[in-house]
Amino acid sequence: MRLDEYKKINFLYAILLILILWQSLAFIINKPIFPTPFNIMKYTVKNFSAEMVLHLLYSLKRVVLGILFTLILGVPLAIIMAVYERADSILSPILYFNYPVPKIALLPIVMLIFGLGEFTKIIMIFLITFFPMVVNVRDAVKNIPEEIYYPMYSLGATKFQIILEIIFPGIYSTILTSIRISIGTAISILFFTENFGTKYGMGYFIMDSWMRVNYVQMYSGIVILSIIGLVMFIIIDILETIICPWQNKAS
Repeated sequence: MRLDEYKKINFLYAILLILILWQSLAFIINKPIFPTPFNIMKYTVKNFSAEMVLHLLYSLKRVVLGILFTLILGVPLAIIMAVYERADSILSPILYFNYPVPKIALLPIVMLIFGLGEFTKIIMIFLITFFPMVVNVRDAVKNIPEEIYYPMYSLGATKFQIILEIIFPGIYSTILTSIRISIGTAISILFFTENFGTKYGMGYFIMDSWMRVNYVQMYSGIVILSIIGLVMFIIIDILETIICPWQNKAS
């Protein structure tokens, strides 16, 4: 059995197990605060309107832009730190000092500086995904064996050529893994930030449903938010099979 087929089967088993557990808990609790998965799916399909799509698109845009900024700024910085020891010795202390700070605690500061608009939400996603990306990619570059560079050195390759021909292909998998981690953390903080200064986004949709005691709609929003993450994970997996085919060998 091929590895990708094995993953698909495990994926279906996981979904089935979640639905069974959910249905069992709903049966045991037997209260409106915990509706059955069937009722939630029925509501979602029936009420998947243009307004709900608008909430979804706003959330998706914020997550994508936040992670995109992290890639644009974080990956080059990580490579510079790994390749140039001087840069690493200067920037690493700054990185280590800021990494442990709970980024959600910075939300009031970010709102004071940038206001309550879209940019604040994107900045918060950027802040929470930037530091793990830099650390992971920097360490991945440093872990590339030194002897791999020797043929390029002997041919007189420049630093830029070495980065382009050796380092980038060597860290594709790490970048994709970091994006997977970023998706989860980005969606988590997105839920919180979308309750400030906006009327659009799945975080706002979920909390608004909760305030109106519409529990089925609230759970529907949670499921849709989970589906956003799931679809993004699947896209990353597809990209990995294309960019890193050596990781998809037959079992």
